[in-house]
Amino acid sequence: MALPADRLDRFARHIVLPEVGGAGQVALTEAHVVLVGCGGIGSPALQYLAAAGIGKLTLIDDDVVEASNLQRQTLFSLANLGQSKADAAADWVRRFDLALEVHALRLRLDRANAGDCIAGATVVLDGCDNFATRLAVSDACVKAGVPLTSAALGRFQGQVANFAGHLPGQPCYRCWVGDAFDAEDCDTCAADGVLGAMAGMIGTFGAMQAIRVILEGRAVLGDPQWGQLHLFDGLTPSLRTIKVPKDTGCRACSGA
Repeated sequence: MALPADRLDRFARHIVLPEVGGAGQVALTEAHVVLVGCGGIGSPALQYLAAAGIGKLTLIDDDVVEASNLQRQTLFSLANLGQSKADAAADWVRRFDLALEVHALRLRLDRANAGDCIAGATVVLDGCDNFATRLAVSDACVKAGVPLTSAALGRFQGQVANFAGHLPGQPCYRCWVGDAFDAEDCDTCAADGVLGAMAGMIGTFGAMQAIRVILEGRAVLGDPQWGQLHLFDGLTPSLRTIKVPKDTGCRACSGA
């Protein structure tokens, strides 16, 4: 496809990058990103995915906006209190760029509906706040053959990785955390606290890694870095990367 003149102007700073170029911008325009969670991680991730020109966005969240969210969930304002996060986030996208297609799903993703929720995705970006949902998303991605960008945050620690458990020899998210976390209970930012700027850093890092997946094969930026878990310490600050090995006994991806 050819980008119209107004889109060429809007994305000029992308197009002049050899790692993106016109073809890369077209790939972003044709991509479909499913975003799980429109909260602390999802808010900044969505803003930069939309800014990158991702052509289709599906937003999944069953929560409503509360005053305590405004410290880090940058999509929302006082006017959104009590509204569905998915709906409010979709409205933000429509105001930001009329050319983008956006769908809001006001539901809690689980094992029963995960496959339908991610259908047709180029990549899924998971920024939700519990392991049960994360594992349901990961297992559905493996089954559907869809890459997963996982972004997580706890206090001053962040984790971001791309997984492709459907590909031979590549790990999935379950290979990293195992089966012990198939439960709803986990630490929450309400109990432990979170610095808003940390959520912004991890959310935008997640958007960057999802863009890597979409641009796979295009110079340096197009290396999806499958199974490379980036661990960010916001207090030091420091960043280190570890390689997640494939679990040959993983119940989700051991056949790949």
